[in-house]
Amino acid sequence: MTIMDEGSGQDEALDATAEEDADLRVSLAGLASLATGEMTLSAMLTHVAEFAVAAIPGADGAGVTLMQRGRADTIVASADFVREVDAVQYGIGEGPCITAAAEGVTVRSGALGTDATWPRFGARVRKMGVHSALSLPLVTPLGILGAMNVYAHAEHAFDDRAVELGELFAVPAAVSVQNATVLAQALELAGQLQRALGTRAVIDQALGILMSRSGAGADEAFVTLTTLSQRENRKLAVVAQRLVDDAVRRARARHARA
Repeated sequence: MTIMDEGSGQDEALDATAEEDADLRVSLAGLASLATGEMTLSAMLTHVAEFAVAAIPGADGAGVTLMQRGRADTIVASADFVREVDAVQYGIGEGPCITAAAEGVTVRSGALGTDATWPRFGARVRKMGVHSALSLPLVTPLGILGAMNVYAHAEHAFDDRAVELGELFAVPAAVSVQNATVLAQALELAGQLQRALGTRAVIDQALGILMSRSGAGADEAFVTLTTLSQRENRKLAVVAQRLVDDAVRRARARHARA
């Protein structure tokens, strides 16, 4: 190789590094701009996976998995083939993401079909044309939330540079995922409380109707309502809502005749 060739090769390497750094910055900026309050948890995680593909050289697709009580709970993917690969992984209970989440370490393989670490998983995904995987644990002060799975069809697609960039991206990604998870849990709790309040209000209205019809006290009315619920094999709130609706219809009918 001539001196000029050596210089040209160095320049190309520097250009590639600069381009990869730029891709990482763009992905991190996109990650920071995600408005978690304006999208579902699944949509948020899907965007994280898409940004991971852009940030990590060699990636053809990525997925994000949250782990609850040691099991995959929420799984999203940037591409259909990733969803199929992860379905295999969680279906048989072995694979790079499961290892990364369980051990809290980065896992890489460039020849899944012959990797003895996950023989059943590797054999299956090789037939799907997927040969490389890079799984990064999503680690926060609260523990390991799950893992980010990055796949490629080519063999040995992820070099040390890809691992470095992936780990750099995974740190703020974990924070974003944690924030989105906390928000989703808070919204679900608020919804449960709202539904509980609505249910209690309907039951109270039904008790008032029974008390006014029979002159019974609150305890007697509650016994009557629970007896109806058991007899009809329906939830208390459903029976209460029927009583309220029936009372409203009767009141409207009397008003129409008046």
